[in-house]
Amino acid sequence: MQGKIHKGFSLSLYWRCQLIGWGLVSIFWFYTSLIRDGFQWYYSLLNYFLDVGICIGLTHAYRNLAKEGGWDQLDIKSLLWKVLPALLILSFLFMLFANLKWSAFVYLLEGKNRFLQNLWVWNPVLITGLRHMSIWLLAYHLYHFYQREVQTTKINAQLSLIAKQAQFDNLSAQLNPHFLFNSLNSIKSLILENPKIARRAVDLLSDLLRFSLYQKRDTTISLEEEIALVKDYIELEKLRFEERLSVKFDIDEKLYKTRVLPLSIQLLVENALKHGIDKEMEGGLLSISIQEVEGFAEIRIHNPGQLCHEDKTGLGLKNLSERLQLQYQGEAQFSLEEKSDTTVLASMNIPIKHHV
Repeated sequence: MQGKIHKGFSLSLYWRCQLIGWGLVSIFWFYTSLIRDGFQWYYSLLNYFLDVGICIGLTHAYRNLAKEGGWDQLDIKSLLWKVLPALLILSFLFMLFANLKWSAFVYLLEGKNRFLQNLWVWNPVLITGLRHMSIWLLAYHLYHFYQREVQTTKINAQLSLIAKQAQFDNLSAQLNPHFLFNSLNSIKSLILENPKIARRAVDLLSDLLRFSLYQKRDTTISLEEEIALVKDYIELEKLRFEERLSVKFDIDEKLYKTRVLPLSIQLLVENALKHGIDKEMEGGLLSISIQEVEGFAEIRIHNPGQLCHEDKTGLGLKNLSERLQLQYQGEAQFSLEEKSDTTVLASMNIPIKHHV
């Protein structure tokens, strides 16, 4: 029938290990029966398959019991109370089946019935059973312990990522209204002073809000995008400050592909204008410098003014510190300090990450 796909037969990892493992172990017994015991090759081959069958049958029965009892989820102490008795039972059954198998070969080769005689014979086969079953049980449970640890690690990593994303989204949700309210306050004063300029301010604000509200879900953007946003915001504020605001940019364009937090530099500029230049009668110079220093994008924003308690404890800066910690896991640094009686410096060091 055309178009029909035939899938090849595939054994699970468990069955591959069972067949290969016990198949290799039983080769020794095949050699012993053929060379030492003088079995003909077909009897040695039959003995080989019976040995493999006995070992697989016993261990597979144990596996089913362990799965039904949920032993894979037990701690080590509780598991030992299950495994040790099971080990003794498996070893005894191994000896019992081995004795019955040997009795069958004696009957086939010599015609002697020794089934009852060999049934309860305690022989070195018990030690062999203890050794092989111990190795199998150890390998089986170590594998499941490993799988459980890997699964736990994956779940914890996923939960941590979900928690981090939820926290980041919450911070971003706080930031957008914060940005909006401050911008609206700026436009409010323009409406009374100069309605024409206020209309231009509304156009700029709509562009800024379009970015902040409808940006992609990425937690970082390129420095170039952030600077474009900052320049739009500064243009918006210059409509209000007019000649009281001067701006100087000193940016290494090679850093434009570096990833930064959305609205991070804008927030520092906003803070400099609100708590610095706005409080100065004659305004002042806002200086924005971004240079590469030892693998970091070193962002420096100078503004005239003095620090007060509100400058360091505001929602915006607290929000920024938390976002930096979440995104860069302690690699990024942020500080706000008074450099002199008339200058405040906001510093932010971001690990350089390029987006290809």
